[in-house]
Amino acid sequence: MKRRRLWKFHGGVHLPQQKTISTTMPVHAAQLPKRLVLPLHQHIGASAKAVVEVGDNVLKGELIAHASGYVSAPIHAPSSGTVVAIADHPIPHPSGLHAPCIVIETDGEERWVEARPYDDYLHMDPSHLRNLVREAGIVGLGGAGFPSYIKLNPGADKVIDTLILNGAECEPFITCDDMLMREQPEQIVEGLHILQHALRAKRCIIALEDNKPEAYTALSAAVAKSERCNIIEIVQIPTIFPAGGEKQLIKVLTGKEVPHDGLPLHIGLVIQNVATCAAIHRAINLGQPLISRYVTITGGGVSQPRNLEVLIGTPIQELLEQCGALDIEPQRLIMGGPMMGIAVHTSSAPIIKTSNCVIAATDDDLPSPQPVMPCIRCGACADACPALLLPQQLYWYARAKNLERIQEINLFDCIECGCCSHVCPSHIPLVQYFRFAKTEIWSQEREKERADLARQRHDSRLERIEREKAERAARLQKKKQALKERSAGDSSKKAAIAAAVKRAQEKKARQQTKEPSANEEDSSQ
Repeated sequence: MKRRRLWKFHGGVHLPQQKTISTTMPVHAAQLPKRLVLPLHQHIGASAKAVVEVGDNVLKGELIAHASGYVSAPIHAPSSGTVVAIADHPIPHPSGLHAPCIVIETDGEERWVEARPYDDYLHMDPSHLRNLVREAGIVGLGGAGFPSYIKLNPGADKVIDTLILNGAECEPFITCDDMLMREQPEQIVEGLHILQHALRAKRCIIALEDNKPEAYTALSAAVAKSERCNIIEIVQIPTIFPAGGEKQLIKVLTGKEVPHDGLPLHIGLVIQNVATCAAIHRAINLGQPLISRYVTITGGGVSQPRNLEVLIGTPIQELLEQCGALDIEPQRLIMGGPMMGIAVHTSSAPIIKTSNCVIAATDDDLPSPQPVMPCIRCGACADACPALLLPQQLYWYARAKNLERIQEINLFDCIECGCCSHVCPSHIPLVQYFRFAKTEIWSQEREKERADLARQRHDSRLERIEREKAERAARLQKKKQALKERSAGDSSKKAAIAAAVKRAQEKKARQQTKEPSANEEDSSQ
């Protein structure tokens, strides 16, 4: 087969991989926890809304929270048991805040709700297929958490030329997708066929980095067994961070640039994560909603780093214990990778749909941040930026809170990969400044929306007052006119009566002058 030509994206960095420590053992299912904690917000978009109450018994795979909007996803019970609480609980979020969660006390029986597999999806309308993916609660498992069914609906006017499966797990420590590709390649290929049918894509590419030879071999064997292997291509790309970024991967594979403020579908491409693809296979072919996922448990804080298949809602502490949590206190607990992951403030927080990795990091894994020094304007950050931005300028405008200017130089094109912070010789936490600026802009936008809404309500109130005033004046004028017309009518009636009386009087007077009196008649006789 002719080797596909590859391109390069701007910037990027080479990082210590730290991956082999968690790939020495096969994946097995994590132990069933006594309690599962399921946040109602585990995805981009609106939170799900609970459809169960405290005291309800639920079955494994049963719907417990439905999607509350177009950009939302339902949640299903990962195991059978009893709903014991619907209340705020610590969640994996940088803020460390609590959020509404459904808490299920498991019964250990793992009783499934009745499954409804759909074997004949090739004869299924794509819109119905999308709805099944939505009902299964599937979101992007690469970390973004965008509801997957939306990506399967590019619109009637869009033609999808290529479907790309993203197996480029470019952050250090994370190996869950690598192990999935090694151990479950058939599930990925089956899911790929479903996605290809839903999108009517002409061809498919499975992309993974060249540091995953075992995964490449396993996928190649699975694709070779496929009836539609002629439209599937497996491509190994160079190992550089962030090659797994959507726009960067498209650049490497096709040489195309996604338009500013545009999406891959605007150039005929759709990208899905390999784990998402496997979840879609289980939803359609097995009738199982998204209730578990592969998670990498790693770092110097555990003695047996490995990958586990974890039920959504499992507390992180239980996974650390199953992987041999050491007496050494982790300096940091990170969900995700060291570059783009988030700090978790408590190990009681649960695994959610977007949790691909938990790092119990010690000083040896991730050294403490160095003291921040002034910017020396070296330009290393611009050289490393994969989004072709000018991080130094973004930094100055963020510090000055010049939010209008920072948007003009495309702040929102920043993917927060951390390459700029990684190469900065002054150890400036650039990404933190960019996140701050984005948060401030979003806050101002929300405030502006609230002010606009208040202004609209005020203007509507004034319009309503003026309208009611005009309506009252019109009613009063109408009433006056009616009274006037009635008065005029009464005057006409009185005049008519007076005229009639006068005529009667005149007639009577005429009659009296013409008729002789009785005395006159007697005298004449």
